[in-house]
Amino acid sequence: MKKFRFKLETLLGVTRRKKEDAERLFAEATRKVEEERARLAEYLAEMQRVQAEYTEQTSAGKRISVGRLMSYTSYVNWKRQQIEQQQQMILIAQNERKKRLKELLELMSKLKSIEQLKEKRLQQYKEELLFEENKMLDEIGLQLYMRKAGA
Repeated sequence: MKKFRFKLETLLGVTRRKKEDAERLFAEATRKVEEERARLAEYLAEMQRVQAEYTEQTSAGKRISVGRLMSYTSYVNWKRQQIEQQQQMILIAQNERKKRLKELLELMSKLKSIEQLKEKRLQQYKEELLFEENKMLDEIGLQLYMRKAGA
């Protein structure tokens, strides 16, 4: 009997490679989200440090110059803008990650379907092979019986 050959083997291979690519892209997107969050944490830490420094300068009863006050205000406003922009970057990265996850899940589902089909076809092949073997054994047995009966 002929050897088992899955006709969709090429599709299975291509789908596996696409799944691997999707896993890699998902991992990159996840790493990007984490990097953006880390950057936001840095900005927030800088903001706290500057605010603590400002509080220390003003609460100690020291006089603070108008230029220094404007400098603090300008820096804090700039840092707030950076934080807002970074929050937007995080949202963008999270959306990209969700998109990559959706693609990965779709490919995993497709791959699972193809693999299940392959298993089903392999099982059918084994059943056909077993049927053919039994048929051949029955024929051999019948021939042996007929020879003994004729003798």
